[in-house]
Amino acid sequence: MKQIYSDIIQFRGTHYEFGYMQGEEFKDSLTVKNREDQWKIRQPRFTVEEGEVKRAITQFAPGVWEELLGMQDALKWPIERVLQEFGGYRLDYVRSGCSIMTGDDYLIRNYDYHPKTYEGRYVLFQPTDQGYSSIGPSQRGTGRMDAMNEKGLVMGYNFMNRKNPGDGFICCMIGRLIVEACANVEEAVAMLKEIPHRHSFTYVVYDRSGSTYIVETSPRNVEVRTASACTNHFEIMKNENRHHLIDSKRRLGIIQEQEGSLSSAYEAYRLFNDSNQGVFSDLYSSWAGTIHTSAYLPKELKAWIALGGNQEPTIIDFAKWLKGEAVELDRVMGVIDTDIPFVHMDEGANWFRT
Repeated sequence: MKQIYSDIIQFRGTHYEFGYMQGEEFKDSLTVKNREDQWKIRQPRFTVEEGEVKRAITQFAPGVWEELLGMQDALKWPIERVLQEFGGYRLDYVRSGCSIMTGDDYLIRNYDYHPKTYEGRYVLFQPTDQGYSSIGPSQRGTGRMDAMNEKGLVMGYNFMNRKNPGDGFICCMIGRLIVEACANVEEAVAMLKEIPHRHSFTYVVYDRSGSTYIVETSPRNVEVRTASACTNHFEIMKNENRHHLIDSKRRLGIIQEQEGSLSSAYEAYRLFNDSNQGVFSDLYSSWAGTIHTSAYLPKELKAWIALGGNQEPTIIDFAKWLKGEAVELDRVMGVIDTDIPFVHMDEGANWFRT
């Protein structure tokens, strides 16, 4: 068993100021040192071009570009390196798991991935220049794995495949752009139809109206359907699916079988976080172990987060935070049954030994 943590990062100010603060934080961090080693093994097969990325980002959320410029000034890196590390455009993404369900004023999500990718940052950001305030765990600094914004729009995504990638954004940056710029599920669906996609993912969007849309995306097509649960296979774009779907369909079956009997967000959370109920995964070495369970209650504007299984959630009142009340916790603590190093807290979290 391994004790892990996520730092709670709270910031109110402009996007540039937020980027500068994050750049200072990343400058001498284990995350950057470990990623430098990771890039030695996984060099990108292309050059990230500044003008292309700027045009792509500013079309949807200009503030995020300002955030990247703030990071550059703090880190004193060439812009190409900043974009490779934090830009979320035309990068590669390795396979992962993940399960999501929605219910009466909640979205519950298990984030299943590899510890060597996990940044351990839970971010609350209230911009003073443009864009919506949001709360959620970060990936690649600027990206979000799942999140909720001040309007009560909630987003989570599930991996489908890496076949035939296109020129576009990776999942975590798309997640950030959604909560940065969209007020409701209709706006989120419209963005997902317009935005260029690097890989094939399903994005689940949910808001205060109780509407859930499951948006199947690939570099080639986007399809929209309604459902309350999603794992790691497409229901419409089946030709884009991976060949091995047994575990994805097993988890979806468990959720669908149980969801009718769940009377509260907490019961749904327990279905996902309890290690003996079949949705939580311990397949960390296979890029599919549950690192965190998130829950978002958009009508109350509350967010729950837990690291590892069989945990009580840390509950954050985002509505109070938006009114100026700081979160008193500095870290979320948890326990995970693995000896694999985490990129943000362990030396040697590289790919020389997986």
